[in-house]
Amino acid sequence: MSVANKVGFKHEALYTALRAEIGSALRPHDPLPSERELVTRFGVSRATVRQAVGRLEEEGLVYRAQGSGTFVADPATISKSLALTSFSEDMRSRRLTPDSRLLDLTVVPARVVVARDLSVSPGAEVVHIRRLRLADGLPMCVEEVWLPTERVGELDADTVAGSLYETLAARGVRPHHADQVIAATVVDDDQARLLQVAAYSPALRVDRITYDDAGRAVERAESIYRADRYDFRITVTRRTP
Repeated sequence: MSVANKVGFKHEALYTALRAEIGSALRPHDPLPSERELVTRFGVSRATVRQAVGRLEEEGLVYRAQGSGTFVADPATISKSLALTSFSEDMRSRRLTPDSRLLDLTVVPARVVVARDLSVSPGAEVVHIRRLRLADGLPMCVEEVWLPTERVGELDADTVAGSLYETLAARGVRPHHADQVIAATVVDDDQARLLQVAAYSPALRVDRITYDDAGRAVERAESIYRADRYDFRITVTRRTP
């Protein structure tokens, strides 16, 4: 076995072992063993530990508290990292079944704000998609998306039933990076009905403009997430003078 294969095997073994413990011995908000403990216990390097724990964090199974360590995430709450992934990818990585209920799929003239964000002319045709996103049958968010028709072509209910990013990739449009704004909000009557919460319940609003690797805008999205089932976790590093 090559050195690279050995390293990959150790990482996968550690990741699998920790994931099993999270599903059995460790409860939500329990601390994960320290990096030093994991190195000693599994006979792996610190780099391998960081890689395995980082993968668990990306999947929303653990979260870091600055200066305190790494803890098991609460499965009742979906923890979203800031990696550019689709809703379907997020849910599948947590062994949840993603689903969608299509609320609207139309071609509409781009409003000024949508045109600006997608770098098209005001009034140009864009695809408008509104969906209720679910995980294991539970409503998670109301998602509204605008796509430039000149890039994505025609879409129907079947092509937007699953991961929109996978649909775009199949058409040669590959999301690469995004500008994203997250803000606190409350749901209106219609959103409350769809998300099965009381009107004016707290929610997270996520506005995102997604670009391909050439820097061209391919998606404008506005999503309203249930605040009791979703959170966003980021790791910040202090700049040294």
